[in-house]
Amino acid sequence: MRVGLILSEAFSGLRRNASMVISVVLVTFVSLTFVGAAMLMQMQIGKMQEFWKDRAQVAVHMCTSLSESDTCVDGVASDEQIEAVRTTLEGDAIAPLIRDYRFVTADQAYEDALAQLGEDYADILTPDQINASFFINLIDQSQADVIAEAFGGQAGVEEVTDQMQYLEPLFSALTVATYIAIGIAVLMLIAAVLLIGTTIRLSAFARRREIGIMRLVGASNRFIQTPFVLEGVLAALIGSALASAAVWAIVNFGVDDYLRNRITFVTTWVGAADIALVVPIIIVIGVVLAALSAGFAIRRWLRT
Repeated sequence: MRVGLILSEAFSGLRRNASMVISVVLVTFVSLTFVGAAMLMQMQIGKMQEFWKDRAQVAVHMCTSLSESDTCVDGVASDEQIEAVRTTLEGDAIAPLIRDYRFVTADQAYEDALAQLGEDYADILTPDQINASFFINLIDQSQADVIAEAFGGQAGVEEVTDQMQYLEPLFSALTVATYIAIGIAVLMLIAAVLLIGTTIRLSAFARRREIGIMRLVGASNRFIQTPFVLEGVLAALIGSALASAAVWAIVNFGVDDYLRNRITFVTTWVGAADIALVVPIIIVIGVVLAALSAGFAIRRWLRT
C-alpha cells in the first residue's frame, strides 16, 4: 500500500509538471547521447590504434637516382649498402625488436607502381627512380624511433618512415572531437541537474499543503522525499532510454550502414559489444544524477 501511494504521488507530480518533465527528458537525452557518443569515439580510437600498431610498418627507403639526401651523393643505393642495412636488421641490437621484415627491390617496386598507375607511365618512370625498401614489422610499434636512429644518416638510405606518423593526426583529431563531445555533455548534464532540481522544488511548492498534512500525521522525511526523487529518476530514465536508442542508432546506421562501406582502411569498428557496455553506463549516470539532484532539492525545501 505504501509503495502504491509513493508511486501514485510520483506519477501525479509528473503530470502536474509535464512541461518541465519534458524539458528534463530532452536535456537528459541530449547530454547522455553526447556522453555515449564520446565513449564510442574513444573506443573506436582504441580499436584503430590497436589494429594499426600490429600492422603499421617502418620503411627504410634506399636511395634512387633522383634522391637529394646527403646520404645519397653516390646515386642509386649499391648492393653493398643494401646488404649493410640487412645485416644491421639481423644483428643482435635490432633483431630482438623486429617481428619480421621484407625487402622490395627497385624492380619489384617499379612493377607495383605501374600496376597502380597504369602502363602509360612506363615511358616516364624507370626502375632506378623507384626506392628499393625494407618494410619492417616491429614487436612494439613504439620502438620505431630506434629504427630511425639506427639507419638515419646511413649511406645509401634516403629516409626512414613510420606509417603510424601518418595516422597520428587522425587519432589526434578524433581525440579532440571526443573532448568536445565530453565538454558539451558536461554542460548539458549540469543543465539537466539544475532543471531536475527546479522541477522538484516547483512540484514540492505545488503540493505544500499535502506535505504539511503528511508532517502532521507523522510521516517521515524519507517517505515525503521518495515520490519527488522518483519523479526526477523517472524523467531521467526516460531520457536515458532515448539516449540508449540514439547510441544504438549511431552504431547501426551511422557506423555499420554508412562509415563501414566508405572508410575502407578502417576494418575494426565499434559494434554490439560496445553498445552493451555503453548503454548501462549512461543509464546509471542519468539515474544517479537525477536521484542526487532531486534528493538535494527536496531536502533543502523541507528544511525551509
